[in-house]
Amino acid sequence: MISWRVWLLFFVLCRGLHAADPEVHTFSIVAFDPATGELGVAVESKYFGVGSVVPWARAGVGAVATQARAKVSFGPEGLDLMESGKSPREALDTLLAADPNAADRQVGMIDAQGRTAAHTGAQCLEYAGHREGKNYTVQGNLLAGEGVLTAMAEAFEAAQKKEGSELADWLLAALQAGQAAGGDKRGQQSAALLVVHANGGPGGDNDRYMDLRVEDSPAPIDELTRLRALHARFYGPARK
Repeated sequence: MISWRVWLLFFVLCRGLHAADPEVHTFSIVAFDPATGELGVAVESKYFGVGSVVPWARAGVGAVATQARAKVSFGPEGLDLMESGKSPREALDTLLAADPNAADRQVGMIDAQGRTAAHTGAQCLEYAGHREGKNYTVQGNLLAGEGVLTAMAEAFEAAQKKEGSELADWLLAALQAGQAAGGDKRGQQSAALLVVHANGGPGGDNDRYMDLRVEDSPAPIDELTRLRALHARFYGPARK
Protein backbone atom coordinates (compact mmCIF):
# COMPACT_ATOMS: atom_id res chain seq x y z
CA MET A 1 0.00 0.00 0.00
CA ILE A 2 1.35 3.42 -0.99
CA SER A 3 1.82 5.71 2.02
CA TRP A 4 0.32 9.19 2.21
CA ARG A 5 3.87 10.62 2.11
CA VAL A 6 4.42 9.12 -1.35
CA TRP A 7 1.10 10.49 -2.57
CA LEU A 8 1.97 13.91 -1.14
CA LEU A 9 5.34 13.91 -2.90
CA PHE A 10 3.65 12.87 -6.17
CA PHE A 11 1.10 15.68 -5.80
CA VAL A 12 3.76 18.32 -5.12
CA LEU A 13 5.87 17.21 -8.07
CA CYS A 14 2.90 17.21 -10.45
CA ARG A 15 1.75 20.58 -9.23
CA GLY A 16 5.23 21.96 -9.77
CA LEU A 17 5.29 20.65 -13.32
CA HIS A 18 1.89 22.13 -14.05
CA ALA A 19 2.88 25.50 -12.59
CA ALA A 20 6.02 25.85 -14.72
CA ASP A 21 5.96 28.29 -17.63
CA PRO A 22 4.64 26.36 -20.65
CA GLU A 23 7.13 25.52 -23.39
CA VAL A 24 5.19 26.69 -26.43
CA HIS A 25 7.51 26.59 -29.43
CA THR A 26 5.53 27.97 -32.29
CA PHE A 27 4.99 30.54 -35.01
CA SER A 28 2.49 33.38 -34.83
CA ILE A 29 1.40 36.73 -36.21
CA VAL A 30 -0.16 39.74 -34.48
CA ALA A 31 -1.74 42.40 -36.66
CA PHE A 32 -3.97 45.47 -36.95
CA ASP A 33 -6.35 46.61 -39.69
CA PRO A 34 -6.44 50.43 -39.64
CA ALA A 35 -9.51 50.48 -41.90
CA THR A 36 -11.69 48.60 -39.41
CA GLY A 37 -9.80 48.88 -36.12
CA GLU A 38 -9.66 45.10 -35.83
CA LEU A 39 -6.77 43.53 -33.93
CA GLY A 40 -5.84 39.88 -34.06
CA VAL A 41 -3.47 36.98 -33.46
CA ALA A 42 -3.04 33.69 -35.29
CA VAL A 43 -0.80 30.86 -34.09
CA GLU A 44 0.08 27.19 -34.70
CA SER A 45 2.23 24.82 -32.65
CA LYS A 46 3.09 21.20 -31.90
CA TYR A 47 1.53 21.82 -28.49
CA PHE A 48 -1.87 20.87 -27.11
CA GLY A 49 -4.25 23.83 -26.85
CA VAL A 50 -1.98 26.65 -28.04
CA GLY A 51 -4.94 29.04 -28.04
CA SER A 52 -5.06 29.01 -24.24
CA VAL A 53 -1.49 30.34 -23.97
CA VAL A 54 -0.26 32.47 -26.86
CA PRO A 55 -2.97 34.84 -28.23
CA TRP A 56 -4.27 37.90 -26.38
CA ALA A 57 -6.12 40.93 -27.75
CA ARG A 58 -8.29 43.80 -26.57
CA ALA A 59 -10.35 46.04 -28.83
CA GLY A 60 -9.05 49.59 -29.09
CA VAL A 61 -5.86 48.60 -27.26
CA GLY A 62 -3.70 45.96 -28.93
CA ALA A 63 -2.73 42.33 -29.37
CA VAL A 64 0.00 40.14 -27.90
CA ALA A 65 1.54 36.76 -28.72
CA THR A 66 3.58 35.27 -25.86
CA GLN A 67 5.49 32.07 -26.67
CA ALA A 68 8.74 29.99 -26.46
CA ARG A 69 9.05 29.54 -22.70
CA ALA A 70 5.83 31.48 -22.55
CA LYS A 71 5.10 33.93 -19.78
CA VAL A 72 1.32 33.83 -19.99
CA SER A 73 0.92 36.95 -17.86
CA PHE A 74 2.67 38.97 -20.57
CA GLY A 75 -0.63 38.82 -22.46
CA PRO A 76 -2.96 40.63 -20.07
CA GLU A 77 -0.17 42.71 -18.52
CA GLY A 78 1.04 43.85 -21.92
CA LEU A 79 -2.48 44.90 -22.85
CA ASP A 80 -2.87 46.76 -19.55
CA LEU A 81 0.38 48.64 -20.17
CA MET A 82 -0.66 49.64 -23.69
CA GLU A 83 -4.09 50.68 -22.43
CA SER A 84 -2.36 52.91 -19.88
CA GLY A 85 -0.67 54.78 -22.72
CA LYS A 86 2.61 52.96 -23.26
CA SER A 87 3.73 52.11 -26.79
CA PRO A 88 4.26 48.42 -27.58
CA ARG A 89 8.02 48.95 -27.30
CA GLU A 90 7.70 50.61 -23.90
CA ALA A 91 5.26 47.96 -22.69
CA LEU A 92 7.46 45.09 -23.85
CA ASP A 93 10.61 46.63 -22.37
CA THR A 94 8.79 47.05 -19.05
CA LEU A 95 7.77 43.39 -18.99
CA LEU A 96 11.21 42.10 -19.96
CA ALA A 97 13.05 44.32 -17.49
CA ALA A 98 11.19 42.66 -14.61
CA ASP A 99 11.65 39.11 -15.95
CA PRO A 100 14.76 37.13 -14.93
CA ASN A 101 14.02 34.65 -17.75
CA ALA A 102 13.74 37.21 -20.56
CA ALA A 103 16.29 35.29 -22.62
CA ASP A 104 13.83 32.36 -22.84
CA ARG A 105 10.87 34.44 -23.99
CA GLN A 106 9.51 35.35 -27.38
CA VAL A 107 6.85 38.03 -27.70
CA GLY A 108 5.10 39.99 -30.45
CA MET A 109 2.98 43.04 -29.68
CA ILE A 110 0.95 45.60 -31.63
CA ASP A 111 -1.27 48.48 -30.57
CA ALA A 112 -4.36 50.14 -32.03
CA GLN A 113 -2.14 52.59 -33.91
CA GLY A 114 -0.33 49.79 -35.74
CA ARG A 115 2.89 50.25 -33.78
CA THR A 116 4.79 47.01 -33.18
CA ALA A 117 7.42 45.53 -30.90
CA ALA A 118 8.95 42.06 -30.80
CA HIS A 119 11.49 40.17 -28.74
CA THR A 120 13.29 36.89 -29.40
CA GLY A 121 15.38 35.86 -26.43
CA ALA A 122 18.92 34.60 -26.96
CA GLN A 123 18.00 31.19 -25.51
CA CYS A 124 14.99 30.56 -27.77
CA LEU A 125 15.40 27.35 -29.74
CA GLU A 126 16.65 27.66 -33.32
CA TYR A 127 15.57 28.68 -35.74
CA ALA A 128 14.13 31.60 -33.81
CA GLY A 129 13.45 35.13 -34.95
CA HIS A 130 10.88 37.79 -35.72
CA ARG A 131 10.05 40.31 -38.42
CA GLU A 132 8.15 43.55 -37.96
CA GLY A 133 6.18 45.03 -40.85
CA LYS A 134 3.50 47.64 -41.45
CA ASN A 135 0.68 46.87 -39.01
CA TYR A 136 1.99 43.40 -38.15
CA THR A 137 4.80 41.36 -36.65
CA VAL A 138 5.57 37.67 -37.22
CA GLN A 139 7.64 35.58 -34.82
CA GLY A 140 8.58 31.97 -34.29
CA ASN A 141 10.98 29.58 -32.63
CA LEU A 142 11.98 25.96 -33.22
CA LEU A 143 11.18 26.64 -36.87
CA ALA A 144 12.29 24.85 -40.01
CA GLY A 145 14.16 28.04 -40.93
CA GLU A 146 14.01 31.77 -41.52
CA GLY A 147 11.91 31.12 -44.62
CA VAL A 148 8.90 30.44 -42.40
CA LEU A 149 8.85 34.07 -41.26
CA THR A 150 9.54 35.39 -44.76
CA ALA A 151 6.64 33.37 -46.18
CA MET A 152 4.29 34.55 -43.42
CA ALA A 153 5.12 38.21 -43.96
CA GLU A 154 4.76 38.00 -47.72
CA ALA A 155 1.48 36.10 -47.50
CA PHE A 156 -0.01 38.56 -45.01
CA GLU A 157 0.86 41.53 -47.21
CA ALA A 158 -0.44 39.84 -50.36
CA ALA A 159 -3.70 38.71 -48.72
CA GLN A 160 -4.69 42.30 -47.94
CA LYS A 161 -5.10 42.93 -51.66
CA LYS A 162 -7.83 40.31 -52.03
CA GLU A 163 -11.22 41.93 -52.50
CA GLY A 164 -13.81 41.09 -49.87
CA SER A 165 -11.25 39.76 -47.37
CA GLU A 166 -10.70 40.88 -43.79
CA LEU A 167 -8.10 40.62 -41.05
CA ALA A 168 -9.03 37.03 -40.14
CA ASP A 169 -8.34 35.96 -43.72
CA TRP A 170 -4.97 37.73 -43.80
CA LEU A 171 -3.93 36.10 -40.54
CA LEU A 172 -4.93 32.67 -41.81
CA ALA A 173 -3.02 33.25 -45.05
CA ALA A 174 0.10 33.95 -42.99
CA LEU A 175 -0.32 30.72 -41.00
CA GLN A 176 -0.89 28.66 -44.12
CA ALA A 177 2.22 30.10 -45.76
CA GLY A 178 4.31 29.53 -42.65
CA GLN A 179 3.30 25.90 -42.51
CA ALA A 180 3.95 25.43 -46.23
CA ALA A 181 7.46 26.78 -45.64
CA GLY A 182 8.15 24.15 -42.95
CA GLY A 183 6.52 25.62 -39.85
CA ASP A 184 7.32 24.09 -36.46
CA LYS A 185 10.15 21.55 -36.85
CA ARG A 186 8.24 19.01 -34.77
CA GLY A 187 5.05 19.07 -36.82
CA GLN A 188 1.51 20.27 -36.11
CA GLN A 189 -1.02 19.85 -33.32
CA SER A 190 -3.05 22.96 -32.45
CA ALA A 191 -3.89 26.36 -33.87
CA ALA A 192 -5.91 29.43 -32.92
CA LEU A 193 -7.33 32.58 -34.49
CA LEU A 194 -8.41 35.54 -32.34
CA VAL A 195 -9.84 38.78 -33.78
CA VAL A 196 -11.39 41.57 -31.73
CA HIS A 197 -13.16 44.84 -32.34
CA ALA A 198 -15.49 46.93 -30.19
CA ASN A 199 -18.86 45.22 -29.63
CA GLY A 200 -17.81 42.52 -32.09
CA GLY A 201 -18.86 39.49 -30.04
CA PRO A 202 -22.21 37.67 -30.17
CA GLY A 203 -24.94 40.10 -29.18
CA GLY A 204 -22.45 42.95 -29.23
CA ASP A 205 -21.72 42.53 -25.53
CA ASN A 206 -17.96 41.95 -25.83
CA ASP A 207 -15.11 42.47 -28.28
CA ARG A 208 -14.43 38.84 -29.33
CA TYR A 209 -15.54 38.87 -32.93
CA MET A 210 -13.68 35.63 -33.67
CA ASP A 211 -12.13 33.24 -31.15
CA LEU A 212 -11.51 29.93 -32.92
CA ARG A 213 -9.35 27.10 -31.56
CA VAL A 214 -8.25 23.69 -32.75
CA GLU A 215 -6.81 21.93 -29.74
CA ASP A 216 -5.52 18.67 -31.23
CA SER A 217 -5.43 17.74 -34.90
CA PRO A 218 -2.97 16.32 -37.45
CA ALA A 219 -3.80 19.32 -39.66
CA PRO A 220 -4.89 22.15 -37.31
CA ILE A 221 -4.50 25.00 -39.81
CA ASP A 222 -6.74 23.22 -42.29
CA GLU A 223 -9.31 22.70 -39.55
CA LEU A 224 -8.99 26.33 -38.46
CA THR A 225 -9.63 27.39 -42.06
CA ARG A 226 -12.77 25.25 -42.11
CA LEU A 227 -13.98 26.81 -38.85
CA ARG A 228 -13.31 30.30 -40.17
CA ALA A 229 -15.52 29.55 -43.19
CA LEU A 230 -18.28 28.25 -40.90
CA HIS A 231 -17.98 31.39 -38.78
CA ALA A 232 -18.52 33.54 -41.88
CA ARG A 233 -21.63 31.58 -42.83
CA PHE A 234 -23.03 31.52 -39.31
CA TYR A 235 -22.32 35.09 -38.20
CA GLY A 236 -21.89 36.93 -41.49
CA PRO A 237 -19.37 39.75 -41.96
CA ALA A 238 -17.97 41.67 -39.04
CA ARG A 239 -20.08 44.52 -37.66
CA LYS A 240 -17.85 47.56 -38.17
